[in-house]
Amino acid sequence: MKLIPKPQAGEYAPYAIMYIGLLPDDERVLQHMQDNMQAVFKLIRALPAERLTSRWAAGEWTIKEILGHIVDDERIYCYRALRFARNDPTELPGFEQDDYVAYSGANERELEEILAEYAAVRQATLTFFNSLEARALTRAGVANGHLMSVRAAAYHIAGHELHHLESIRQNYL
Repeated sequence: MKLIPKPQAGEYAPYAIMYIGLLPDDERVLQHMQDNMQAVFKLIRALPAERLTSRWAAGEWTIKEILGHIVDDERIYCYRALRFARNDPTELPGFEQDDYVAYSGANERELEEILAEYAAVRQATLTFFNSLEARALTRAGVANGHLMSVRAAAYHIAGHELHHLESIRQNYL
């Protein structure tokens, strides 16, 4: 897979360091995405079905909702990366993650259906980032009021997944 250098400060919103900082500085972000997806699937498939729709605390998301959220976030960040890679100067809006989760219907879906969607979105993400030429990776745009480079979007996607994987481990296991 293509090697993508880690983004520098200023290529992403300040809050995004919580995701980007979870990844090593080895340029293998796409390989990490592939490997992390397999780790998520292995962990989730080992859990009892009733645990997938339970909340560890009032107001928190279920595991199925977390999985749906990861997929939604990845789609949005890949779309942003596409726009910026193609040098589209249009400022992009943010999104309200809690509203997306509330309307996702994740708890009513079969686990394997969610995981199939997860895999399809991930494959599309990997194919997209692998297709980019080096100069496209440092192009940037504004989303949700913050500058973001294309490569920062890739690292956000991978780190965001790691963040939620750790949350599942801490709160549900």
